[in-house]
Amino acid sequence: MASIFFSKLGGFPTRLCLCHETALHRFRIQKRVHAVGNRIGDKPRFGFHRIIRKPHALATEVSYKEPKASTPLKDNMMANYVPIYVMLQLDIITTDNILKDKAGLEKQLKQLQDAGVDGVMCDVWWGIVESKGPKEYDWSAYKTLFQLVQDCKLKMQVVMSFHQCGGNVGDVVIIPIPQWVRDVGETNPDIFFTNRSGNHNTEYLTIGVDNQPLFGGRTAIELYSDFMKSFRENMADFLDVELFTDIEVGLGPAGELRYPSYPQNQGWAFPGIGEFQCYDKYLKADFEEAAMNAGHPEWRLPDDAGEYNDTPDVTGFFGSKGYLSDKGKFFLTWYSSKLIIHGDQILDEANKALLGCKVKLACKISGIHWWYKDDTHAAELTAGYYNLNDRDGYRPIACMLSRHYGAFNFTCLEMKNSDQDAAAKSGPQQLVQQVFSAVKREEVIMAGENALERYDRDGYNQILLNVRPNGVSKNGPPKLKMEALTFLRLGDDLLEKKNFRIFKAFVRKLHADQPYTADLREYTTVVPLERSKPEIQIEELLKATKMHEPFPFDDQTDMSMGGVVNDFIDGLLNLIPFF
Repeated sequence: MASIFFSKLGGFPTRLCLCHETALHRFRIQKRVHAVGNRIGDKPRFGFHRIIRKPHALATEVSYKEPKASTPLKDNMMANYVPIYVMLQLDIITTDNILKDKAGLEKQLKQLQDAGVDGVMCDVWWGIVESKGPKEYDWSAYKTLFQLVQDCKLKMQVVMSFHQCGGNVGDVVIIPIPQWVRDVGETNPDIFFTNRSGNHNTEYLTIGVDNQPLFGGRTAIELYSDFMKSFRENMADFLDVELFTDIEVGLGPAGELRYPSYPQNQGWAFPGIGEFQCYDKYLKADFEEAAMNAGHPEWRLPDDAGEYNDTPDVTGFFGSKGYLSDKGKFFLTWYSSKLIIHGDQILDEANKALLGCKVKLACKISGIHWWYKDDTHAAELTAGYYNLNDRDGYRPIACMLSRHYGAFNFTCLEMKNSDQDAAAKSGPQQLVQQVFSAVKREEVIMAGENALERYDRDGYNQILLNVRPNGVSKNGPPKLKMEALTFLRLGDDLLEKKNFRIFKAFVRKLHADQPYTADLREYTTVVPLERSKPEIQIEELLKATKMHEPFPFDDQTDMSMGGVVNDFIDGLLNLIPFF
C-alpha cells in the first residue's frame, strides 16, 4: 500500500526550493518495495522519490499552462467556459437506502437542465451503502439515482463520503458511518479523533488507524479501498458512458482533507480557533515516537492551545508564541504532514480502483478564512493546514495531489472579507488568492464551491471573479481559470422564482456567455485516468512551503451580474406573475 512516510522529523532541509516548477517534467520511476509503516517514526523510509532540479524563475515570473482540450476548440471563447454542478440534497438517498421523491427530483433536474446547468453532485454515503455489514454493499438506490440523472441529460460529480453527515455547518440530516464500524468504537473509542479533553468525534475515523487492522482484520485504508473498488465494479455502465466527470474522495469530516477541529456538535461556534484533534492513543503514540526519533523524548502534545471558542491571544500555544518555538514547529509539521500522508494513501487507492476510467479524482480543502489575517492563523493550524504569513500550507497538498492527477477543490468562493465581523480577522479573498496561486504553481487542476448558500448578485459576482480572476480571454484559455464550480445547493430556495431567474443569468456568465454544451471535450481534457506518478518523499513535499507572492487578481469580474439597480429591477419583475 503506497503512502508518504517520514524517515525522521528531526532534521528538515534548511534550503527551501519549489517542489514543482512549471518547467520541471516528469518523474522518473524509482519504486521500492517496502514495509508499510503507520507512524512517522517507523523505520521504513518515505516511499516517494522524485527528481528535484534547480528552481527557475521567481514566483511572479513563473508561467503556467492550462490543459489542452482533447479535440481542437471550435471557438476560442469556449476555453473560458466553467461548468457548474449543483449539489443534490444531502438526504436524496435516505438512510433506508431509498431514492427520495423520484418524481419531484426529476422535475427539479429538468429545471436545472433547462437553465443550462452542466450537472449535479451527490454524496455517496458509506453509512448507507455498506450499512448491513462488512463488504455487504447495496448500490441499488444510487443506481436508480444515476440513471435518472443520465436520463435528464446531466453529468455528475460524486463524492465517496466516508464521513458522517451531521455535526457540521449546513448539515440538516444525520447519516452516521456504518454501525459495524461504530461497534468497534464501543470498546475502543480511540478509533475516532479525540481532543485534549478526551472527547471523541464519531464523524470520521482518526487517521491514526489508517494502517491498523482493527476492523475484522482490515485497516481503515482497506475499508475505503474496498468501497471504491465495489463502486467501480457496480457502476461500470455509468463509467463507460462517461456520466461521471469527477470522483471526489472524502478524506475527513465534511468530506474535506482536514481534522475535525471545529465541530458544532461539541459546542464550537464561529469564529472560535478550534482544537487540535490528535489525542487518541494511536496519534499520541505516533507523536511520542517521532519526538523520540528526533532526539526530544520529553516533548508531548500541546496542552496550552485553548478550547474550541477561544481567541488566539488567550492561549499559550498561540498567544505566547508557542507555535514559533522548536517544539511548536515540530508538532505542527508532524500534525500537518500526517494529514498529507493520509490523503495520499487514500488517493492512491482511489487511483488504483478507477484506473483507466475517464474521470478526474478530486480532493476538497476547507476554506478556513477566520483568523487568516492574524499572525497565528490559529484556525487553519488546528485544522491541519500549517499556513503562516511566511509559510505556504496549501502548496504541499497540491504537490501531493499532482502525482494522482487530482483536482484541488476549494471552498468559500462566494465570500468577501467584509462579510464577517472585523474581530474574526477573516480574509477569504486573500486566502482564495493564495491557494489558487499555490495550486497553479503545481500545475494542478483548481475547482471550487461556495461554502454557504447564496442566491444574491454580490455572492455570484465574487464567485465569478474567483473562477476567472483575470477575466475572459478572447484568444484561448485564460491564464487563470477554475475547472468547475460546485454550487450549494438544489432545493426550494434555489428554485424560488426570483432566485432561479438570477441563477440562470449566473450560469450564463460562468459559461462566459457561450451556449451550453453537453460535450466536455469542447472546453476541457477527457482522458483515461493514468496510474499515479512515482512516490514523493515527505521532505520534498515540505520544500513547497516556501511562500511566494500570489498571482494578481482583478478587483472585480468582467462578467458582472450587476448590483443595486439590478436588484431593484428584480424586485419589480418579481411582482409580475409570468416572470
